Amino acid sequence: MARYKQPVSVLVVIHTVDLEVLLLERADHPGYWQSVTGSCETGETLIETVLREVREETGLDVRQYALTDWQAQNVYEIYPQWRHRYAPDTLYNTEHVFGLQLPHPVTAQLAPREHLNFQWLAWQDAAEKVFSPSNRAAILELPKHTIRPARAIRKMP
Repeated sequence: MARYKQPVSVLVVIHTVDLEVLLLERADHPGYWQSVTGSCETGETLIETVLREVREETGLDVRQYALTDWQAQNVYEIYPQWRHRYAPDTLYNTEHVFGLQLPHPVTAQLAPREHLNFQWLAWQDAAEKVFSPSNRAAILELPKHTIRPARAIRKMP
């Protein structure tokens, strides 16, 4: 029996407080840049999927950084070139959006079978570079979801 991907996935926008975004270049489609994405495995929660996909695709341990559930979902038609990965007649995927904030850019440890390269870009440039409309929309929402460090309160003389 064939094992198909579930049509439920996560999109994780990895970014810094300065709104730099980590993008990954797909190995199966050079020139296609994206944030971390991945389908839920059977019995896995969305958070477990985030932990696994971020670790697999970048080598990062989500638990060391600030993860936020953006409470956003995108339902989109699965690109024809990837439909064979899903059960027959599965045309749509539901994607859940998360943000992972790092204090500064880091070197990603790529999975060579999945990604060829990575780069950190300013959020506006990252939004222009990604191929997925839902990824672009998420990156454009990034300023609303960034956790700003508390400003130091200076004592008045």
